[in-house]
Amino acid sequence: MTSPTPLWRHPEFAVGARETRDVALGIGAWGLVAGVAMSKAGLGAAFAVAMSLFVFAGSAQLAALPLMVQGAPLWVVWATAFCVNLRFIIFSAGWRPYFQSLSRPKRLFVTYFTVDFTYIAFMRRFPRPGDVRAQLAYVAGNAAVSWIAWQAMTVLGVVLADVIPARWGLGFAGSLALLGITATLLVDRATWIAAAVAACAAFAAFALPFHLNIVVAIAAAMAVGVLIDHVAPPRTAAAARDEAA
Repeated sequence: MTSPTPLWRHPEFAVGARETRDVALGIGAWGLVAGVAMSKAGLGAAFAVAMSLFVFAGSAQLAALPLMVQGAPLWVVWATAFCVNLRFIIFSAGWRPYFQSLSRPKRLFVTYFTVDFTYIAFMRRFPRPGDVRAQLAYVAGNAAVSWIAWQAMTVLGVVLADVIPARWGLGFAGSLALLGITATLLVDRATWIAAAVAACAAFAAFALPFHLNIVVAIAAAMAVGVLIDHVAPPRTAAAARDEAA
């Protein structure tokens, strides 16, 4: 019996890597911002790099850092990071039909490397479950480029935090990168409404301490999303196929 072809030699690995390469600059910019932010927050280089490697969630890192600097209670830091990452529950549910047959180590592999763009690109590439190995190879190619871009630029940001001028506006560049990724998630009326509610809630609760307006915005958006999903008429099978196509 011949051993299966390594994932990196599967054709879908190259497809995933190539599609991620087009947004690697934005991912790297956001990683650079995260690295600079962790260094400016007073985290040691070793701790900052370890946080980047083990957490691998830029939005959660940047949401938690100001709270850590301000000495917020630990439960506030954890609650903020948890709320920011709630979207991964949705990603996990969406991927369950694709990867439920994999072993637990392989599912953990997919879990660790899952980021917003990986999920979005994957669902466009595979609107319906199919060849599991091809799907896994695509995720591996996508994740390889995004992970390297993020980690390399995060380390660079940690090392060069003291010499990168503030006038470069890296925070703004990183925000634009994240905004671009977020915009790709707005695919129908429900997501647009949820995004609008989140923005309004964030502004309305801006005066709350410890950036808790972020938590309020996420909670409001999720509540509206659940409400819309509950009251919306069920889609027909034909409509679901047309949307996937």
